[in-house]
Amino acid sequence: MRSSSLPLPLALTARLSPVAVLAVAGWALASGPFAATPAESHDERQQTGTQSASAPSTSAASKTYAAAPAPCASLAGKTITSLVPGAKKAGKEIRSTDSKVRRTCSWNALKGYDYRWLDVSFEITESDEVAQKSYKENVTEKSGGGAVPGLGDSAYSVVNLTTEDKQQTREGTVVVRASNALVVVTYNGSDFESKKAPSTDEINKGAIKAAKEAVAALEDGQ
Repeated sequence: MRSSSLPLPLALTARLSPVAVLAVAGWALASGPFAATPAESHDERQQTGTQSASAPSTSAASKTYAAAPAPCASLAGKTITSLVPGAKKAGKEIRSTDSKVRRTCSWNALKGYDYRWLDVSFEITESDEVAQKSYKENVTEKSGGGAVPGLGDSAYSVVNLTTEDKQQTREGTVVVRASNALVVVTYNGSDFESKKAPSTDEINKGAIKAAKEAVAALEDGQ
């Protein structure tokens, strides 16, 4: 008979640490300091003052997303219930040094012996070019997967199986670039009774489903 009072294995205890969550996310915002604007002469201010006040900069005009959406509100309640049985729908947002450009929410639960963990992260970069570079770096680090058609401007999915102390854990990651934004979903699971992991298909489909909803939330401005 299953019981939720089973002591958690060492691997699970480590996963529950906020530090480990941030390590899994593994993101670094690539942005440089803004260059100082040279001072104008009195005549130059008279000639260009009206135009400068009314015309936005090229970089600002091309920046599709200015802020990260609320990550814990990016998924439907039924999706959370389905992917992470027993988890609180509200999730837990992970603290960020700059919540305007980088936000992450996590859901995790141990129901009986079945464990599931889900992360949804948003990162807003300064331009499409910066986001594309970061996307390529993420995909290169997570080799062995494949493209996900019809999701954002480009999307990639990969699933890996790890074993520690004879306990299997299968983890899926989906990385999406949508204009100047990056969306990363991490979804994994284990069964601590059988010591087996969920199937590749289950984890991959779950991660992609969450990624689609997260991108929709980004586009809706939630």
